[in-house]
Amino acid sequence: MEEKKSSPLLPDWSQLPKELLEIITDNMNCFDLVHARSVCTSWRSTFPFPSSLLRPNYSLPTFDKLSLKTNEEEGGGSYTLGKIPYFLFRVRPHAAGSPSEYFFGGIGRDESEELSRPMQCSVKVEIQGSDPTFMKMNDCQIFPLGHRYRIFGWKLEDYRDAAFLPLHKEGEFVVLLNYSCGKLMVLISAEMKWKPFENLPGTLCLNVVTFRGRFYASFLSKRTVVIDPHSLEVADLMPLPQRNLNFLVPSGDDELFLVEVTVTEFEELDFNRFTCNVSRLDEEAGKWVRVSDLGDRVLFIARLGNVSCSAKELPDGCGVSGNSIVFTNWPEDVAFFYKYGPYQGSGEENIWSTVWRTSRENRVVILNTFPVVALRIEP
Repeated sequence: MEEKKSSPLLPDWSQLPKELLEIITDNMNCFDLVHARSVCTSWRSTFPFPSSLLRPNYSLPTFDKLSLKTNEEEGGGSYTLGKIPYFLFRVRPHAAGSPSEYFFGGIGRDESEELSRPMQCSVKVEIQGSDPTFMKMNDCQIFPLGHRYRIFGWKLEDYRDAAFLPLHKEGEFVVLLNYSCGKLMVLISAEMKWKPFENLPGTLCLNVVTFRGRFYASFLSKRTVVIDPHSLEVADLMPLPQRNLNFLVPSGDDELFLVEVTVTEFEELDFNRFTCNVSRLDEEAGKWVRVSDLGDRVLFIARLGNVSCSAKELPDGCGVSGNSIVFTNWPEDVAFFYKYGPYQGSGEENIWSTVWRTSRENRVVILNTFPVVALRIEP
């Protein structure tokens, strides 16, 4: 009589202790979790959809772009404010020595849902001048870069920044919108009406960000301010910026940086001659403190929003090292890297100074800046 061969039972993930599952998921990036969920029904029910890819949404009224008044009539439409996680994706080169390509941008759940094979765990990438394509995440290295708020139902070209903060009362919030013309708009959820920010009249807003529960904004009039989300009171931060062109860059809840750009006067605009000064916020004193060392931090200045991360989180060979600033928002097809060091000024005096100046250690070509930043590192 022949003995029946018994096949080993497959492990049942649903029977693992909850504590062990939490340890496993804590050591997986969000796209690995999405990929795991696409394996089978059992795995899908065991692994929750990653919270970092969930997009809290808020429905906001529209407003007339000329009068800036809220559209209160029935059928006036609505915007959707969404919290978007940002990532840096590195596409693995097809062959050794070939250029590496990177994509920097934000995604929502509708762009990362599990798809049928072979498109499972993919992100739709839209590059100007070409049709949208799906990029498989299991072919990429993935590096989280925090999150931004984005308004859906409105073209991204129509506004510069959107910042959101919850209030103490449950469910209530405040939104600051940096409209395309540099006009700062405010919406309080209790009123659900847009209105110009009255405490800052006649000023052209450059950036608006949040940091440790408060709004911060910079202006072309060489002014940076902190705004209380509850009272909407405004306080100036000293010293005032010395340059018109300045950028606010939060580094999580650890630091807030101010990057001031000096545009030198030449017959032709030369981005290689731009220099920068960097300050960090001393929150307790309410002032900016000049710095010359960012440690292992990298500050990214981009059309999609300014972010900061540790160079240790970036892959080897990406062309970016610590203690540097990377601009991808200049109107050219090359990224500009800034390092702290000696610089010889222009003009009759040609004075040497120590500032943040361009460094061309690496050749990084910008393939696209909107709606995602796409970079290629030349070997």
